[in-house]
Amino acid sequence: MRTTPPPVDTLQNNPVLDPALPQTDDLPALLNLLPPAIAERVRQIDRSDELLEVVMDVGRVPAARYLSGEVALAETKLTVADIQAVVAGLREFDSDNRSGIERTLHRISAIRNRQGKIIGLTCRVGRAVYGTTQIVEDLVLSGKSILLLGRPGVGKTTMLREAARVLAERRRVVVVDTSNEIGGDGDIAHPAVGRARRMQVPNPARQHEVMIEAVENHNPETIVIDEIGREQEALAARTIAERGVQLIGTAHGNTLDNLLRNPTLADLVGGVEAVTLSDEEARRRGTRKTVLERRAPPTFDVLVEIEERARLRIHVDVASAVDNALRGFASVPELRYRDTAGKLHVEPGRSAQPSTYDNNARAARLPLVVQGGQVQRAIAPAAHAPAAAAGAGQMPVTAEQNGDAPVVKVYAYGIPRTRVEQAARRLRVPLRLVDRVEDASALLTLKSYYRRRQRPISDAENLGMPVYVLRSNTALQIDGFLMEVFQVSSGLAADDPLLAEALQEAQAGVESVRLGVRHLDLYPQDARIRRHQHELVRTAQLISHSYGKEPNRRVRIFSE
Repeated sequence: MRTTPPPVDTLQNNPVLDPALPQTDDLPALLNLLPPAIAERVRQIDRSDELLEVVMDVGRVPAARYLSGEVALAETKLTVADIQAVVAGLREFDSDNRSGIERTLHRISAIRNRQGKIIGLTCRVGRAVYGTTQIVEDLVLSGKSILLLGRPGVGKTTMLREAARVLAERRRVVVVDTSNEIGGDGDIAHPAVGRARRMQVPNPARQHEVMIEAVENHNPETIVIDEIGREQEALAARTIAERGVQLIGTAHGNTLDNLLRNPTLADLVGGVEAVTLSDEEARRRGTRKTVLERRAPPTFDVLVEIEERARLRIHVDVASAVDNALRGFASVPELRYRDTAGKLHVEPGRSAQPSTYDNNARAARLPLVVQGGQVQRAIAPAAHAPAAAAGAGQMPVTAEQNGDAPVVKVYAYGIPRTRVEQAARRLRVPLRLVDRVEDASALLTLKSYYRRRQRPISDAENLGMPVYVLRSNTALQIDGFLMEVFQVSSGLAADDPLLAEALQEAQAGVESVRLGVRHLDLYPQDARIRRHQHELVRTAQLISHSYGKEPNRRVRIFSE
C-alpha cells in the first residue's frame, strides 16, 4: 500500500487525479486490538479499502461496516469480557467517550450503561488519503476561510487533514485537534498533517479556549478545526476570522439550509435576525413588516457541501447565498466532481441575486399563474427571464377590439369587480370582466379561494385557461396583475428585462404615493427608461419629474 504523499500541486496544474488515491490506514494496529477471531474474519473478507468501522456490543454479534453494507464477523454473541479485553489495550477514554491508538488515526468510541460501565465499542478506521483536496485546492490556497459540511463518514475530516498538510508547505498552520482525529492519538502528530503544528484539546467543552489560545500564542496564518458544534466555538471562530486568520473547519449539517435553521451555528454564515421595517419600507418592498435578514458578515467565505467523496457543491460567496436564501431566491451552488477516470468536471453555479432595486416588491405583486394544474410561472421571475420569454402567463385574447388594442376578458372570482374595473380604468388597459367562466380568457382569484378548488376554479382549469392567483385583493396586487398581463400581451418590454423591472418599480412607487407617501424617488435609470416611467406615472394620474445628474438622474413621483 502506498504511503508516500504526492507532490503538492495546484488545481490548474493537476486537472486529472488518479482514482487510486495514495493512502495509509495502519489497519494492522486496529486489528491487533480486536479479539483474534474477529480480526481474522476481517482479514478473510479482504475488503480493507472499503472498511468504515467495526461495531461491538454486549449480547450481539460483532459486525464490520463497509461502504456497500454490513457483514457479521462471528456467530456467537459478545460478552462483557470481550469488550473489556479490547478496552484494556486502549488509552483512557476522554470525557467525550473517545480513545485512540497512538500514532494512528483510528478512533474508538464507547457506549456506557447508566452505571458508567462500557457495554459497546465503535472502532472507526482512520485513513490518511493524499490528494483529496485537489478538487478544491484553488480555494484552499486562496487564503479564504472554508467550511466543510457533510454527513458522517463522507470524508470531512480526511479532507480537513489533507488541507492542513498542503497548507503547511506554504503557511504557518495550527491544527486544533479536539478528539485527536486529525493528527492521531498520542503526543506525536501523524505524518498525514505534514508540517502543521497540532494543539490537543483536554476537554471538548474547552475547545473554544484552545482556539483562541492558538491565535494568541502561536502566530498562525491558518487554523484547522474539526467539528464546530457549540455556540462558544462559533463565537471563537468569528473572533479568529476577524483577526485575519484563515479558518478551515467542519460543522454539523449537510447543507447551507441546515446551518440557517440551526440557531447555535447560524453565526458561522452570518446569523439570522428578524428586522421590523417601517410602513413605508414594507410597502416599497411589498413584504410584511417583519422580515429575516443576515445579521453580520459570515465567518466563513466559502461553504463546501460534500455529497460524496469526489462530488462537492460549493457556495463560493456565502454572504450572497445567505441573502438570497432569506429573500426566497434559490441559488444553485457550483458543482465539482470527478468521473471514474479521475477527470475533474466543474459546473458553474447560478445566482438568483435580486436586482439593486428591490425585487421583493415585484415578487409580492406578481400573480401565480396556474394552467392545466401546473404552475406556469414562479411568483417572482428572475430579472433576466421575463414572462414573455419564458412562454408563460400569455393570456389568449378575444377578437373584440377596443381601439387598436385587443380586449382581454377576465372572470373575477372572490375579488370585488369594482376594484378590478377601477384599476383597469386607471391604467387604461383594455380589460373586460365577464359574468360566466366559459366566456373568459382567464380567471382571477385569491390564494385562499384557489386552495379550496371551488367550482368556478375547477371549471376554468378543465377548460385549460390560465388561473391568476393573487395573495390579496389590494390595489397593489391588482395593479401588478394588470401590469403583468398587458405588458406581455402588448409586447411592451418583452425583450427588455431592464425596462420591465423599472416599470414594476415605478408601479410600486405609484402605489406608495397613493398610500400617503409625499414623494418617492426611483432608482437612477437612463433617459429611455425614465421616459417610460414618466408615461406610467401620468397614466396613473400622478405627477413625476426627473432629478439629479447623469448617470444618477432619477424619476421622483408626487401626489396630485
